[in-house]
Amino acid sequence: MANYVMFIILAVVILGSAVLCVTTKRIMRAATFLLFVLFGVAGLYFLLDYTFLGAAQISVYAGGVTMLYVFAIQLVGRRSLQGLMERMKVSRVAAGAILSLVGLLVVCAVLMKNQFMYAACQVADVEVPMSTIGKALVGADKYQYVLPFELISVFLLACIIGGLAIARKEEK
Repeated sequence: MANYVMFIILAVVILGSAVLCVTTKRIMRAATFLLFVLFGVAGLYFLLDYTFLGAAQISVYAGGVTMLYVFAIQLVGRRSLQGLMERMKVSRVAAGAILSLVGLLVVCAVLMKNQFMYAACQVADVEVPMSTIGKALVGADKYQYVLPFELISVFLLACIIGGLAIARKEEK
């Protein structure tokens, strides 16, 4: 019963913070609400007794949100940080909603075509040991993820440097 109550509390915190993160107009508040979402997900991991994933969620993503704070301060102008930015246009909101709906329909069509829901509902008979998960995450063989992870991290670093270069370009 206690697990059920904790799940309800965490679900409300996650959903409420996610909605507030998306709807707020101030970037620092959005980053703070994102931090609450990530801590809520870590709470779900701890509730499921996945302590390693919960600790990784807190350490990796809390550090990521801290970097988001730093880059938000560096990249965004002073007026935006103070909440003095222009209003959203109805046409842009409608276009975003339509594109989001189209994206949702495409994802649903792909999932239905590949029968992903049927495969996802089947439960494994044995528990996978943590050593196997660790080897899959940091191994370099086939179906292991260290090389894609490193390539994505280099790509994201290039994006950050490009964003800083564009934001700090002096006008002539």
